[in-house]
Amino acid sequence: MCVDDFPSSESATGAQRAESYVSAARRRRFLTESRGLRALLKASQFVTEELDLEDVLRSIVESAITLVDAQYGAIGVMDPDGHLDRFIPVGMPADVVEKIGFPPQGRGVLEVVNERTSPTRLDDLTAHPRAVGFPEHHPTMRTFLGVPITIGGQHFGNLYLTNRSRGVFTEDDEDLVTALAAAASTAISNARLYDQAQRAQRVSAAVGSVTAALLESAQNDVFGVLAAQAAELTDADLTYIVLSRARGTRAHVAAAYGERASAIQGTFLHTTDSVLTRALAGEQGLTQVDSTDEPLLKGKGLNGSTIAVPLVVSGAAVGALGVTRGGQHAPFTPGDLGMVSDFAAQAGRAVALAQARIGRQRLEVTADRERTARDLHDHVIQRLFGTGLGLQALAGSVPSYADVLEEHVSAIDAAIVDIRSAIFTLTARRPSQASRYRILDAVTELGQQLPASPRVTLTGPIDLMITGQLVEDVVAVIREALANVVRHADAETVEVAVVATETDITVTVSDDGIGVPDRPAHSRGVANLSERAAAHGGTFDLEPLSSGGSRARWHAPLSSELNE
Repeated sequence: MCVDDFPSSESATGAQRAESYVSAARRRRFLTESRGLRALLKASQFVTEELDLEDVLRSIVESAITLVDAQYGAIGVMDPDGHLDRFIPVGMPADVVEKIGFPPQGRGVLEVVNERTSPTRLDDLTAHPRAVGFPEHHPTMRTFLGVPITIGGQHFGNLYLTNRSRGVFTEDDEDLVTALAAAASTAISNARLYDQAQRAQRVSAAVGSVTAALLESAQNDVFGVLAAQAAELTDADLTYIVLSRARGTRAHVAAAYGERASAIQGTFLHTTDSVLTRALAGEQGLTQVDSTDEPLLKGKGLNGSTIAVPLVVSGAAVGALGVTRGGQHAPFTPGDLGMVSDFAAQAGRAVALAQARIGRQRLEVTADRERTARDLHDHVIQRLFGTGLGLQALAGSVPSYADVLEEHVSAIDAAIVDIRSAIFTLTARRPSQASRYRILDAVTELGQQLPASPRVTLTGPIDLMITGQLVEDVVAVIREALANVVRHADAETVEVAVVATETDITVTVSDDGIGVPDRPAHSRGVANLSERAAAHGGTFDLEPLSSGGSRARWHAPLSSELNE
């Protein structure tokens, strides 16, 4: 003990001298006892060894328990609003934690700790005026020590310790845990930086995969690729791309991937207030506990956490990217929200590149069609016309063969009419919303996954009769039917026929695959097709063909009310 440890006898009172003796004794004990400085240095070293944030938080609690001989410990992480966001308990068996259920809501004594900027030490926490008791299955706890953790002047969370093995928590214990909390703040900061670097690396790899997939010459399912990569990036059970360019007040699910994807693929979303509709309006969001209020997910059995962020392509907001985890998995965190937002922003640029590629390919196809149309007009039609004139002249000179020759001339005239119709189709300007081209786009997109491109037959005034909501349903029906063929039929050839009359629309998709099983399993996709038909007062049938394979037939009568 040095002289400087005490005030001079001339100025010190008896009480001051006594307090100085106690402080000096505490300092000496802190430096020499195993639970003092050496134990603190060892605990601090253990805490700073980890880089994963979850491991760091758990090691902080474990070190604090060892440091002050506590039975139980926990760390609570606060959200920006000051509410308990995460709670990591240590010391309780896993089955007990599971029986207790949800983590504490941050009320009672925990709320007292959260309100203070200094440690809270209680000999009996159950006797505190704001104590609210324990839930069922919770172990008994008496002595209590709560210490705040601050990072960069901001309140990060609190360290909680209970049931000291030898009596109540002391002032020395408070000093030790406060010092550990200071070391822990550095470890948490490092873990956060590491976590951010890891997330950035994962986003970069995912965007690279998206870009590579979208730039493949055979890949046209742009949003399907995006949804698949988002699922891999976030370990989500379901991902989906919702486009806001649909007519009316509903957004259209353009792509879905994962669990129950077929239940929402091609469906529409009413614009009720939800994290997804807010993302469509440009506001990213996160639900951490329960997604059952999401209109898109209601009744789908996914009651976990959901993230939704805006999807911007070429500077224009086109929709939203949503990812959902089931309740059996850990909920998304604000860090996950930032990762998904970064991914969507970078993937939007990849989508723009892919759309530019597809546009360039369409221009090449258009140029090739125009060349083919010119060749048909300048060469094929002229030759057929000349041949017809020659046959007519021959019929005049050989009357006995006139009838037969006239039949051939009529056949040539019919061929010329068909070729002129083909020329018109090849050279006609393509309206962006023309029904026939939306149908062809859907067939082309799904046809990439078949051994051979489907044969398409469009009969009747397709663009005139299939408009409004009906075209959305027809395109969705073709997508779903072809998707079923890809997944289940193992077919070599597929035919798609759309017939439009003044009274009804019929869509038929036939294949030469394995046919319809005797006891087909329940399919949400088939149910969707039936529901779409019923909404128009129509029918849907899936039947085996006698020659092998199956045929899906979707029929809907036309009415002015439904076709608006």
